[in-house]
Amino acid sequence: MLRVGYPETLAAELFSDFPQGVELIPLPNSLDHEIDIDVWIPDPYPARAIKTWPHLRGVRLVLALLAGTEWIPGVVGPRVTICNAHGAHNISTAEWTVASILAMLKYFPFYLDLQRAGQWKRRFEASARYAGITGDTRSIYPPVMLEELTGKTVLLVGYGAIGKEIERMLAPFDVEMLRVAHTARSEPPVHAVSDLDSLLPRAEIVVLILPSTAETRWLIGRRQLALMKQGALLVNAARGPIVDTNALVDALHAGRIRAALDVTDPEPLPDGHPLWSCPNLLLTPHVGGSSPQFAPRSLRTAAGELRRYISGEPLYNVVQAAI
Repeated sequence: MLRVGYPETLAAELFSDFPQGVELIPLPNSLDHEIDIDVWIPDPYPARAIKTWPHLRGVRLVLALLAGTEWIPGVVGPRVTICNAHGAHNISTAEWTVASILAMLKYFPFYLDLQRAGQWKRRFEASARYAGITGDTRSIYPPVMLEELTGKTVLLVGYGAIGKEIERMLAPFDVEMLRVAHTARSEPPVHAVSDLDSLLPRAEIVVLILPSTAETRWLIGRRQLALMKQGALLVNAARGPIVDTNALVDALHAGRIRAALDVTDPEPLPDGHPLWSCPNLLLTPHVGGSSPQFAPRSLRTAAGELRRYISGEPLYNVVQAAI
């Protein structure tokens, strides 16, 4: 019988879709003895999972609950097949992305500060904020209190499952969509990463939703930030190291751009880090995928992979094949 180890913090009823003929082994966070399992479902918090790994024996397959698995190969080595939870977090991450775009364009962080201060008349500061970040110094009456998403140009850097879901959710806003992926293709038009620098000056919103790899580290650095339009919005729903943090801090303080981040580098972001106090920034602590549907969707994806594994069928979401 195939033995499947999983974090004991996951409720047993979440495994109702798992195939018959497997033995489910709950693994405590404080595992202090060796245990034999065939399949490992790691805790979604890497620090906890890494502490568990040295006590596991016989693992042949890892079924991750996350789309990003960058830490797993270095822990389990090359002789273990690794699958991610491709598709499981499309909705929650895409909704976070659209919500953060709207929050920044509607100046919600500013209006939350105003609400806490209890000062209605400060709403007129929004017009000065608009002029300062966009460079649009025309005399506009009535004063600008917010901006619109409709009609904006969005550069989507990463065109996998989550990127396509973001595009679907943005479609009602009639945005112009520019797409970038590792490889160019024609339908729909997708540019190669080598075209990124030429596309950045065209976009008012730049969304990052691509894997963290050696090739994507600091894909957005000082040169790329300088190429962005004055007042453009950078949205990072991917991984922190894709952006040069020091360069981003400088660009935000200079009033060059604005940003919405769900991920940072370093992460967790330490107390007192310069990002916490940056202007023109909305920052959430890596919560974009963490809806009540996180575990149910991820485990349904894992159950499908497990059924294919048992029947000898090809696995769908392999990110590392065992050697």
